[in-house]
Amino acid sequence: MTATDHAIALTRVAARAASDKLGDDLVAFDVSEALAITDVFLIVSASNDRQVGAIVDAVEEALLAQGTKPARREGHGENRWVLLDFIDVVVHVMHSEERALYALERLWRDCPPIALDDAETDLAEAAAGTPRTDS
Repeated sequence: MTATDHAIALTRVAARAASDKLGDDLVAFDVSEALAITDVFLIVSASNDRQVGAIVDAVEEALLAQGTKPARREGHGENRWVLLDFIDVVVHVMHSEERALYALERLWRDCPPIALDDAETDLAEAAAGTPRTDS
């Protein structure tokens, strides 16, 4: 089993929103084989607490515009590591120091990476039911 087209499209929309708020070192992994609870992990770094908050807000707004709201949001009070659970996609927005300390990429390095470009194209194809050609 691999991540659904919808999950990948949402991941790319979230990545675009994070990038627009100067999120750094964005990586996404297809964790559908390893976990039953979600398809994709998106990990984003921010250089300070305020930027973590701005990225979280931008990701939530972008996915809400697609009709998806988070089922759970954790860590927002401290803005050091905020987890947004959108069921199909889990977004980790981390302060750079926490990212270096916890090294989530090391934990998930055996999972296939997901390319984060072409967010608008993927979303349009997912909405239209057009199959992806890179699967």
